[in-house]
Amino acid sequence: MNFISKIGINKGWSDDKKYCVTDQNQQKYFLRVSDKEKLDSKKFEFDMMEKVASLGVPMCKPISIDLCGDEVHSIHEWIDGKDARETILTVSKEQQYTYGIEAGSILRKIHSLPVTEVREDWESFFNRKIDDKISKYKECPVQYENGQIFIDFLNANRELLKDRPQVFQHGDYHIGNFMIGEDRKIYVIDFDRFDLGDPWEEFNRIVWSAQVSPSFASGMIDGYFDGKVPDLFWKLLAIYILNNIVGALPWSVPYGIEEISVMQHQAKEILEWYDDMKQIIPSWYLIEKRLNNKRV
Repeated sequence: MNFISKIGINKGWSDDKKYCVTDQNQQKYFLRVSDKEKLDSKKFEFDMMEKVASLGVPMCKPISIDLCGDEVHSIHEWIDGKDARETILTVSKEQQYTYGIEAGSILRKIHSLPVTEVREDWESFFNRKIDDKISKYKECPVQYENGQIFIDFLNANRELLKDRPQVFQHGDYHIGNFMIGEDRKIYVIDFDRFDLGDPWEEFNRIVWSAQVSPSFASGMIDGYFDGKVPDLFWKLLAIYILNNIVGALPWSVPYGIEEISVMQHQAKEILEWYDDMKQIIPSWYLIEKRLNNKRV
């Protein structure tokens, strides 16, 4: 494809370069540029996106992928719209919840893709992950206030990881990776962290959604489970959220005091949601349920 304009998009944590490009017919596309060393992983990502698109998931549908010199170029449909994180609060809480329901339903579709092989037993894999994050946290020059509560909970609930299924994961499923189109529909974006794992681990980043819109986060859970949330989900959700936050502090240190402060604030908020882990369902979900019952 030949393009007559190319505008950079400076958003997200990915090393990839992103552009809005326009062809001779004034048709816009999304162009993602990666190093050629990523060719195999980018082909896998592109293949998975094609499979997800075939399920009718609203997204930037993949069009082509090519090696162009030292770069991998993948071209996708362009979506006219705005980041959900920036626009979600401009709509009513009822609409925020509805968008969350749709996001949960989309995730259930993604998880329906058949998996032919898995990396290894999930319990063994994730316990190693917990061990690694706890080890790095203990070596970290800064600590969370009451951070030991996280570690104690993780160590006390490891047996819940036994016999968990594995599915294809989006890998970074939270409100920052959605767009609200000009058609007012919600679209999922940024599949570059595709992975395999426990389907419920996919909710480990729901913290970012709940901080912005508890209504959206609650809807996402209800939409995924069609309103029938299993008790075991809440316990595993806590494991996955706490494992993330334990690993987040050592990760933040090289980025400086601002990122460290973000993670310390998030850790404090998580402890408040769970009442220092004395309750297993986060407070924002319980509050949203009470509000929904009143609306009915």
